[in-house]
Amino acid sequence: MIARFAKIATLWVFIAVATPLHQSQAAGGDAEPIVVKDAHYGEILFYFYQGKYFPAIVRLLAAQQQSQLENNGDEAELLLGGLYLSYGHHLYAAEIFERLLANNVDPEIRDRTWFFLAKIWHQRGYLTESQHALNNIQSDLPDALESERHMLQAQILIDEGEYDRAIALLQGWKDKTEWASYAKFNLGVAMVRSGRVTAAVQILDDLGKLDPDNEELSALRDKANLALGYAFLQDGQPLAAKPPLQRVRLAGPFSNKALLGMGWADAEINNFRRALVPWMELRSRDLLDSAVQESMLAIPYAMAKLEAINQSADHYLNAVEAFYEEMNRIDRTINHIETGALLDEFLVQNPLETTGWYWKLEELPEGPEARYLFHLLATHSFQEGLKNYRDLVYLHRNLEEWQKNIDVYRNMLETRELAYSERLPRIEGSLARADIEGMVNRKLEFDARLNGVEQSGDSLALATAHEFELWGEITALERTPALAADIPEAREVRDKIRLLKGVLRWNLDKEFKARLWKIRRDLQDTGQALVETQRARRNVDEAMRNEPLMFNDFGGRVGGLKPRIEALKSRVESAMKRQRTFLQSIAVDELRAQKQRLNTYSVQARFALAAIYDLSATTVGDVSQ
Repeated sequence: MIARFAKIATLWVFIAVATPLHQSQAAGGDAEPIVVKDAHYGEILFYFYQGKYFPAIVRLLAAQQQSQLENNGDEAELLLGGLYLSYGHHLYAAEIFERLLANNVDPEIRDRTWFFLAKIWHQRGYLTESQHALNNIQSDLPDALESERHMLQAQILIDEGEYDRAIALLQGWKDKTEWASYAKFNLGVAMVRSGRVTAAVQILDDLGKLDPDNEELSALRDKANLALGYAFLQDGQPLAAKPPLQRVRLAGPFSNKALLGMGWADAEINNFRRALVPWMELRSRDLLDSAVQESMLAIPYAMAKLEAINQSADHYLNAVEAFYEEMNRIDRTINHIETGALLDEFLVQNPLETTGWYWKLEELPEGPEARYLFHLLATHSFQEGLKNYRDLVYLHRNLEEWQKNIDVYRNMLETRELAYSERLPRIEGSLARADIEGMVNRKLEFDARLNGVEQSGDSLALATAHEFELWGEITALERTPALAADIPEAREVRDKIRLLKGVLRWNLDKEFKARLWKIRRDLQDTGQALVETQRARRNVDEAMRNEPLMFNDFGGRVGGLKPRIEALKSRVESAMKRQRTFLQSIAVDELRAQKQRLNTYSVQARFALAAIYDLSATTVGDVSQ
């Protein structure tokens, strides 16, 4: 339940961050599309919505450092808080939320975010911070969240030992959803812990008789029946304890303790034969369960009460042997864990595709120690510790990849610098041959000549090569000596020449303005091209001056990254070592606690067996006399 709440809480924090600021479609059917003003923020969201939170964090922090989120700064900061939360960094996330959620976010979203942050703090055991987050909620939450909020408040009060305040809150519960059942259970627990057992009986009994419609309510009903049954047993009412214990499902998670309690209820009224029925059922179940271990001592105890001494002794011997074998397996598992191989097996069988809160363990490592892992993974501390260790391994792998990339970047930089040094002489030679100033002067000369042509109206100056050639031929014919003769044939030829010359001049005059406009336009284009060329030349000159500086700058940055990555790797490796030791200590302490319990039961079985042997010897001695 807690793990599920943690995941839902993180998801809703993300939704709370994204909905009002990004106009997410999840907020409603007519929501507007997402508007991203900064391109780098869009890249961050690209990774975020794929569930790749680590790359999103890296890019977000890099963009913040380089001031690339001018338009989406607050949204990015809130998103960073949610991303930190996905890795369990609730303190960093809370700092961001407290700074930004005050005035910049819609009140409904702000309240919802504080609520889920309160849940996560409560899960982590920070009761004061959780209460502080609840106090920041200024209005009612929507739908079932409001009921869950009151439930969380009651749970905080119970955890802090303020049972009277919790009872007062839960007794006024008016909700009719499934949260009402949880409220009843917590009310019964608070009453039992405050010593009001009689008042708690009716509440837990009603809850133990409800008709559940899902697995969670079924488990809650079993838990209520179990709590009520053991409350009756501790109060010396074995007969009253049996009905609620019988209502616990045989296949449920609380069946072992219920079967053990059923046996002790019958044993309390000296009905040891009936007590053997649930205890014998327990004997075939997983020996790691404390209820099963206790049943292995309860069975020979009941048989001894039934005067089945031989059978009792056999069961005590079986219990001692089973406990001994189990303790040996635990010792072997402890040795395996202390080598560090177990954590590596977790990672080998569960690839590092995702990190953070959303990671799920798909399968357990194979081997004899796997049976103990169910009990280890049932503990919140080991689960969270394993996630943290896995995240550290993921970070270490990323740093190694970055370290490899540093060498790639250095090679790329060296290759680019080599190419620059090889091309620089050719570029300098080309620039030396390019007489840009001469071309500018020629352009100015053309402008002056064109102005002169326009002022003089010299259409022949704009003639094409073919037209100019025709004009030359006609002019040459005019200068022919034979045409100077005063004869009819010469006069006829002179008339034709004048006609040709007139037609050509007329065509030149007709095209003069059009040709003048086209040439002037071409000169303007040429002038613009020369301006662009001059600008490009200045850029090239500037680049030639700055390129060596840029190479030095990039070289310094690339060279400086390697020691930073090495330092980060050293820190991560140190954290991995500490986390590995921490996880191993949790696992070893849990197994040693199981071993100690088995050893205690084994000693009790040996004492009971010795008492049976003494009783048998005394009986035989009395008979022989």
